[in-house]
Amino acid sequence: MREVAVIGIGQTKVDEHWDKSLRELAGFAVLDAVKDAGLNQVDALYVGNMMSVSANHQAQLGAYIADWVGLRYAESFKLESACSSGAAAFRTALLAVASGAIDTAVAVGVEKMTDSPGAEITAELATAADTDWEITQGVSFVALNALIMRRYMYEYGWTKNDFAPFSINAHANGVHNPHARFRKAITEKQYLDAGMVADPINLMDASPIGDGAAALVMVPLEKIGHSSANPLIKIIGSAAATDSIAVHDRKDPLWLKAAELSSKKAYSQAGLSPQDIDLFELHDAFSIMAALSLEASGFIERGKGPRLGLEGEIRPGGKIPIATRGGLKARGHPVGATGMYQLVEVVEQLRHQAQGSQVENARIGMAQNIGGSGSNIITHILQRV
Repeated sequence: MREVAVIGIGQTKVDEHWDKSLRELAGFAVLDAVKDAGLNQVDALYVGNMMSVSANHQAQLGAYIADWVGLRYAESFKLESACSSGAAAFRTALLAVASGAIDTAVAVGVEKMTDSPGAEITAELATAADTDWEITQGVSFVALNALIMRRYMYEYGWTKNDFAPFSINAHANGVHNPHARFRKAITEKQYLDAGMVADPINLMDASPIGDGAAALVMVPLEKIGHSSANPLIKIIGSAAATDSIAVHDRKDPLWLKAAELSSKKAYSQAGLSPQDIDLFELHDAFSIMAALSLEASGFIERGKGPRLGLEGEIRPGGKIPIATRGGLKARGHPVGATGMYQLVEVVEQLRHQAQGSQVENARIGMAQNIGGSGSNIITHILQRV
C-alpha cells in the first residue's frame, strides 16, 4: 500500500443556503479543494451523504456532482453510513489511492437539510437508529442520547452542570471559524438556562443542523516531490468499526466499542498512542458523545470524560484540544458533510492556518466521525511531515 497525503482542502460555510442547490454546495467545496491542491483534474470523486434522496429528492450523487465540477467520465459514487458518511467517503478515497488503483482522488461530504420541514429532517435522522426496536417504539434520536446521558450521570455521579465546558469550549473556538454556523461565545449561565429538548439534553447540548460541504484532495506521497505550496500532510492511520445499531443490544451502552476498536487500529497503524495526539476533532453531536469518545479513544479513564472539560484540558492550550474550530456544536452538523469538515479542520491545524484557535506546534491530529448512536465509527490520524 502506498503512503497518501492530503494536498488540497475546500469548504463552504455551514448555514441555511436557500440560494444554493446540493450540487452547488458540493461543487464549490470540490473546486476550492482542487484549486488549493494546484491541480486541474483528478481521477475519482467520492461523495459522503446521508439524506439526499429524501431531503433533496436526488440520488446518483456521484454523477450529479462529478458532471457539475467538470469531472464527467471520472469514477464517482456516493457513500452512506448515516452521520459518518463523510469519513466513509474519505476512507474510500484513501484506500483507492493507497492501493494504486487511483492516483488522484477528491472526497467530499455534503448535506442540504434546511430546505425540508423540521419534522421530516427529524424523521430522517432517526433512520440512523434501529427502526424496528427503537424508532417505532416512539423514541427519537435525541431521546436515545438523552437516555445514555442520564444513565451516565447516574452511574458516575456527574451533574448536568459538569457537561457545560464541552459546549462553552466549542462556541469559544467557533468564534474564530469563518465557516462556522454560530460564531458566538456562550456562558455557563446560557448553557444551564437553555431550553430542554429531551431531559437532560438541552439546546446547548445538541448540535444544530445546516447546509454545507467540505472536500479534500489526496495523492500518493511519492508523487508530490517538493513543489507543494502547502505544508505536507500525510495520512498515517485509518480504521473503521461497527457496533449494534440498537443501543440496548450492546453489552455496555455507556461504552463506544467501535470508537475503541477504530482508534486502537489507527494508533497501531500510526505507531502512536493517545499521548502523541495534539488535537482531536471528535463527534460532539451531543455533549455526552464528547465524553464517551474521549474515554473510548484512550484520552481519559472510563467515567471521567467531563473532568477534562472541567479542568480546561480540552481547550486549544490543553492536554487534548477538541472542537478546535467549533466542533459540531458551533460549526454545525450537516450530517453527511460533518466527517469531512472534521478532517479539513485537522488539516487547517496541521498547516497552522487555524487563526484564533490554533493549537501551538500542532503536528499530529485525529478525527473521529460517528454514525448513529455509535454504530459506525471511523477514525483517522494525520501528520504534518
